[in-house]
Amino acid sequence: MAPSSGSVHPARYLAVFAVLMAAVYALVFFTGDKSPTPKLGIDLQGGTRVTLTARTPDGSQPSQDSLKQAQQIIETRVNGLGVSGSEVVIDGDNLVITVPGDDSSQARSLGQTARLFIRPVLTAAQPVAGQPAPGEQAPANETPAPAAGEQAPVGESVPQGRPFPAQEPSAVDPVPAAPATGDPGSPEAPAAVGSPEVSEADEAANQITEAKALRQSEDPQVQQAALATIDCNAPDPLQGNDDPALPLVACSTDGASVYVLGPSIIDGQQIDDATSGFNSQQSRHEVSLSFDSEGSNTWAKFTGANIGKQAAFTLDSKVVSAPQIQGATPAGSATSITGQFTAQSASELANTLKYGSLPLSFASSEAETVSATLGLASLEAGLIAGAIGLVLVLLYCLVYYRALGLLTALSLVLAGLMVYGILVLLGRWINFTLDLAGIAGLIIGIGMTADSFVVFFERIKDEIREGRSFRSAVPRGWARARKTVLSGNAVSFIAAAVLYALAVGQVRGFAFTLGLTTILDVVVVFLVTWPLVYLCTKSKFWSKPGVNGLGAVAEVAQERKRAAARTTSSTVSADASTKGA
Repeated sequence: MAPSSGSVHPARYLAVFAVLMAAVYALVFFTGDKSPTPKLGIDLQGGTRVTLTARTPDGSQPSQDSLKQAQQIIETRVNGLGVSGSEVVIDGDNLVITVPGDDSSQARSLGQTARLFIRPVLTAAQPVAGQPAPGEQAPANETPAPAAGEQAPVGESVPQGRPFPAQEPSAVDPVPAAPATGDPGSPEAPAAVGSPEVSEADEAANQITEAKALRQSEDPQVQQAALATIDCNAPDPLQGNDDPALPLVACSTDGASVYVLGPSIIDGQQIDDATSGFNSQQSRHEVSLSFDSEGSNTWAKFTGANIGKQAAFTLDSKVVSAPQIQGATPAGSATSITGQFTAQSASELANTLKYGSLPLSFASSEAETVSATLGLASLEAGLIAGAIGLVLVLLYCLVYYRALGLLTALSLVLAGLMVYGILVLLGRWINFTLDLAGIAGLIIGIGMTADSFVVFFERIKDEIREGRSFRSAVPRGWARARKTVLSGNAVSFIAAAVLYALAVGQVRGFAFTLGLTTILDVVVVFLVTWPLVYLCTKSKFWSKPGVNGLGAVAEVAQERKRAAARTTSSTVSADASTKGA
């Protein structure tokens, strides 16, 4: 049934769309980096490549299963939604990571093993030579106690300096050879690995063994020796290879402090989720952790029995935070890691913890610049081809639908502007990058939007052929067309969703943009095209058959009326003749 004239409020629909458009571009120009351009993929702007070499504790060759598991975890970290355009491939015993742009820090940070453990602090932190004492920079005791019913904060104990996870280069750099002196059985002596007969893998394994003997000893005297000799500014041989069942002498992530820690009480695998956010009350960025049932119960018991003591969060054998426990955290509640975080560093740490620990430790090579495989010239060629196709469609609409073709052009322009703004925001929010496959999805989606207009206009023609006026044909035609539009777009969206779920790589970008434009097609047709066409029925100028392009259809309707009238007249005459006879 067609909507009654009194129930249609075209100005309201147009106002809703105007508000949506204004909101999108307000976010574009007044939030984030304020750059009004979408992020481009590797095939259009090039990228940065970093090679990660796997390291095992015993120096053996890593298994292919471990490499594949590490590949999947890193892909999830960098490309959780599958639309950032990043690539992670296995090359022998290496993982090769390629990310769009020229920022190598992102690719390097992806290779963190991210082995998180929560350990009790056994001994007060001791400063590295030349550094201030930890108590001078750790404001953990200044954290206010939580109010009743609130989550107990874990305080803040990351010393001043470079914040995690803006990683130190040593966190992923190759491990240098240790000098070959001393007795290898002594915990204070370096490993004798300088012999040319010793392979690089054996050398790394020896370094890990010696580091464990010195820094994971249960002997208090050896622990004190480790405190006195550890160099927090040198590459860490352990780097995620520490034994969680043993004590650990570890540096803070900025190298300003060292701690003697007890055996692990919670493994990072027991983390159920990790998110980052801004604490408006404390005016700082935080990383919130929630544990599974076992980890949550363990944490609740530990915090309840150790109020006033410190617990250290260690990531890859370094202390991320060693907060003072202000109160017992109930089982099932989240725990926050605080420090000198920025929004980006907090988000990076949360993603690293959320997507799991790598089964291997990695050392990274120097970053390499990767040139665009297709380049901006291909982008320009693709956009020109799309523009030519769009112009041809619009010319056809103008010739076939006359003034209604102008409404098609206006709707497509508004749809394009909305898509562009959303792509810019998605680049900031979910690291979406636009490649040629994504552009193809956009062009196909916008073409489907034009199909929706054609369905609507043809329904109007059908109503006029049945003898209705332009004013009455539009609402009736819309009532019939909207079901077809919704059905067609629903099928297209389901196809895009299935393709996105099953595909990988650039095909996912194609499916993502196709699904996005399918949704916007419905928004534009319902909030822009239909109200504008309805407003045309109120105008004498737009209602003229010569203007709206419906004159030929109206002539067909008139001819049908005349033919029906002639048929009726002939029938009446025949009946009269029969009666006269």
